Amino acid sequence: MKPTIALTKGRLEKQFLEFFKSIGYDIEPLVQKGRKLRVDTADCQFVFAKGVDVTTYVEHGIADLGIVGEDVLTEFQPDVYNLFPLPFGNCRMALAIEEGKQLPNRKRKIASKYPAITKEYFKQKGESVDIVKLEGSVELAPILGLADGIVDIVETGTTLKENGLIVKEEIHQYSARCIANRSSLKIKRDTLHPIIQSLQKGAVIK
Repeated sequence: MKPTIALTKGRLEKQFLEFFKSIGYDIEPLVQKGRKLRVDTADCQFVFAKGVDVTTYVEHGIADLGIVGEDVLTEFQPDVYNLFPLPFGNCRMALAIEEGKQLPNRKRKIASKYPAITKEYFKQKGESVDIVKLEGSVELAPILGLADGIVDIVETGTTLKENGLIVKEEIHQYSARCIANRSSLKIKRDTLHPIIQSLQKGAVIK
């Protein structure tokens, strides 16, 4: 039986396909998939999902392997094997505030899609903050007065700049990761080993 890989849709999907092609795999069925959320190739079966759902499919054994951002693993702490980093999906988690302003000398309000990471970051600094959980564009929160700052993923910094925000402190650097279901690594070892080896070797070469 072919291994099943859960792949994060969007940016990581495109970057993974370029990487997968570069290590010798045929990606044509994946490029031409249209709106299909499950696609078979000669080597694997792929399912496409949001990052946090990728970890859920892997944790429950629906998928044997997963390609997901390290930020998702840090935030949600799924019960999976975090095998190794991949040479794409590089970004940073940062604290950002409005340009020309400072964080107030009182208990701060921080907006974020990553409350666990935010809480741990300020805890290590010995600070207690009120965290406002948002799902969409957190850059709006300081602009509209909902929060004093935000904690979010930053790639190029363009979105921050266009909304009048600047990075105040960098929290962590992240990349894409290859994860695995714990049982699959044992039960399907012979099936999974070749693809894991190819991904790992490609990651090192890159």
